[in-house]
Amino acid sequence: MREQELIVYRNFEEGELLARMARLIRDYESGGIEEVRNALYSCLHELIDMAGHYGFYGNLWHDYLTNLLVNHENSYSLGCEMRGEIVGSINEAALHDIEIFREFFHYDFEPMMNRLDVPEFAMIRSYQSSSQESKVYNTRICHRICELAQDMAQCGCAEEMKRHLTRFYAEYGVGKFGLHKSFRIEHEDSGVQVRPILNIAHVKLNDLVGYELQKKKLTDNTDAFVAGKKANNCLLFGDAGTGKSSCIKAIANEYYDRGLRIIEVYKHQFQDLNTVISQIKQRNYRFIIYMDDLSFEEFETEYKYLKAVIEGGLEKKPENILIYATSNRRHLIRENFSDKEEIRQDMHTGDTVQEKLSLAYRFGVTIYFGSPDKKQFQQIVTQLAHRNGVAMDEEELLAEANKWELSHGGLTGRTAQQFVDYLLGLQ
Repeated sequence: MREQELIVYRNFEEGELLARMARLIRDYESGGIEEVRNALYSCLHELIDMAGHYGFYGNLWHDYLTNLLVNHENSYSLGCEMRGEIVGSINEAALHDIEIFREFFHYDFEPMMNRLDVPEFAMIRSYQSSSQESKVYNTRICHRICELAQDMAQCGCAEEMKRHLTRFYAEYGVGKFGLHKSFRIEHEDSGVQVRPILNIAHVKLNDLVGYELQKKKLTDNTDAFVAGKKANNCLLFGDAGTGKSSCIKAIANEYYDRGLRIIEVYKHQFQDLNTVISQIKQRNYRFIIYMDDLSFEEFETEYKYLKAVIEGGLEKKPENILIYATSNRRHLIRENFSDKEEIRQDMHTGDTVQEKLSLAYRFGVTIYFGSPDKKQFQQIVTQLAHRNGVAMDEEELLAEANKWELSHGGLTGRTAQQFVDYLLGLQ
């Protein structure tokens, strides 16, 4: 096999299995039977383990090859992500590589299976996965990769395979940003990296009972952003347990198909924001940099990094990036009465106050989430119980809910959800 002749598609992140399979294909007739047989069983183990991890089904060898192609970020795949079909000599290089992959797709493993006496390898041709969800992809992406693998296996030439692959890039993108919804920042030996969050809560905005005006204000701003129109940085502030963070999770789920991606950033990582922005500003997606429970004590100065990133630096903030934050504080930075005392070492006390308020002012959209009153709390409890199939008389339900909230956090949506979860645990 010719994997060493690849030009564009090289240095795969999960390419070790490809190299081992290529060696098996080349050497199984000349190597020792037992040694090569053990190597084939080892590859079989990895393919089945991959199926459990990714949720793949059908021909697992084809799924693996396809997964390498859809995740490989190179000059061809990134160009297709931005513009669909592209022109230039890069097409010849990509076609050369896809022809090599076509040889892998169509390799007949039957003689190898017979010579090495490994009939179990046949199961990877039509593997049936369990009902367990993918630990890596959402269900739609997982199915689409398996469908692409089937389509490419049926292609009669490399040109046709390339057309299928190009359509995938244009529709879904490539690599981690194309195939995942949410991300976090990690420090590695290679520097600051944006890594996918593999398991996120499948929250929808409709799951959040009430707060219709707040949700509409948030979706209006997000709709404009993903449509390429002017939009504002957004601050969701207010009482704890009112659904601020849940709204952001719901945005990640509901706008993924429209090209929205969310990167979660913690306070101690603000100094890395410029590095992160440099990695995403040229990608064909809309990114929300998300900061949960954002607030600063008087001695914390990380907010200065954030102010410079939002606006104020010489470099213009890329149009495909917004900042969404949640906080229990409207003004984000703790203020003390001493800030407003007239007699201080700092003669310009007004400057001190403005310095602390200026961060909040950089969020063009602010949305207040207040705790519900008694009637609203009971409405939330009733709807959540109905959605979850709690079988209890409404009068008894509300009486128990009132007793629960007195000792479990008060009148909030979070308390209502915890109460319903408690009831479900008793069923």
